[in-house]
Amino acid sequence: MRLGKNAKVDLLKRAPLFALCSKKELAEIATVADELDLPAGRALIREGERGREFFVLLEGEADVTQDGKQISTMKDGDFFGEIALVSDAPRTATVTARTPVRVLVVTDRAFHTVLERVPSIQLKVLKALAERLAPTTI
Repeated sequence: MRLGKNAKVDLLKRAPLFALCSKKELAEIATVADELDLPAGRALIREGERGREFFVLLEGEADVTQDGKQISTMKDGDFFGEIALVSDAPRTATVTARTPVRVLVVTDRAFHTVLERVPSIQLKVLKALAERLAPTTI
């Protein structure tokens, strides 16, 4: 069963990158979020490669590895790859579907289109990134 717009908005709101966005702004991002069904064993992202997508894991499990060592397992509702929407930095881990998975995907190209259409999102994403990267102590 495919997600409705409100369900997509609720999932996107959980990502720190979008935490400052209004419901209306999240709805704009949701319009470019696609659902995909992928098989077990499929690498969703690969360590060291340039990122182009942000993912929300809707169903299934995915293993996270760094330098070939498993560091965690993602489950329904977990998200990853949001920095790829705003940076050309290489991926810091590999995420591989452990089981068949259903994911919500936002590509960097689609996200940039939304940013051009709704410029208020740009500042909110920038603030969220600054908060995430700022040291907790001075």
